[in-house]
Amino acid sequence: MAFTLNHVHLKTPDPEKTAQFYVDNLGAKIVGQAGGNGVRLDLHGLTLNVTTFIESQEHEQKYGIEHIAINTDEMPALVEKLKDSGAKILEETTVGNGRKVCFFEGPDGVHLEFLEVAE
Repeated sequence: MAFTLNHVHLKTPDPEKTAQFYVDNLGAKIVGQAGGNGVRLDLHGLTLNVTTFIESQEHEQKYGIEHIAINTDEMPALVEKLKDSGAKILEETTVGNGRKVCFFEGPDGVHLEFLEVAE
């Protein structure tokens, strides 16, 4: 049996506003509709579906996701851009190999992480 990632689904009361955050701050591209109530994004090869609650789903639905981690070779500039845009910085630290890490909050409390690419 083989598995491949299909998408990460973010649920939010305002899909357009949430999608725009990912476009403006993380360089995502809008690539289509996600069902009848949302937006599909390409986040550097990762498909994000951003929708409201889906009426036909019977299981309990919640807003957000734990976190999405993104590698970058532009850590200082991206952290500055986040701060300038008013994004909530949760933590700036380093990991065992000395790489800088920045945890920050996106719309609806979604936690995101920038990881500095090792040189």
